[in-house]
Amino acid sequence: MSNAQFIRAFESDVDQASSFHHADHVRLAFAYLTEYPVLQALERFSNALRRFAKARGKTQLYNETITCAYFFLIHERMARSSNTNWEEFARSNPDLFLWKGGVLDRYYAAGTLNSELARMVFVLPDKGL
Repeated sequence: MSNAQFIRAFESDVDQASSFHHADHVRLAFAYLTEYPVLQALERFSNALRRFAKARGKTQLYNETITCAYFFLIHERMARSSNTNWEEFARSNPDLFLWKGGVLDRYYAAGTLNSELARMVFVLPDKGL
């Protein structure tokens, strides 16, 4: 499935999936970043995730900090490699696919990521500061 098709399928909720796992989030962010300028991609990505959560009655699961932090990590990795092929990108960045104990643990205290503030707005990293 192309990046554009992946986006369209998610935005139109074609598969009606009840779950959307972390690896799917990474794939979707990658797809948006290949199809749109970075800020437009972020807006579309976060809006699509919110709609998905709302449609399933799980709005409390959306976290702005986690969404933005992963999004910009993915963007940086793409820029460093100039790689727009999903399979190659995924193989080259296995750390982005770990959810528990993943890459954000390097930058954030658990309490920060789980805070109500982090759910509502992007919070800057607080580890090593």
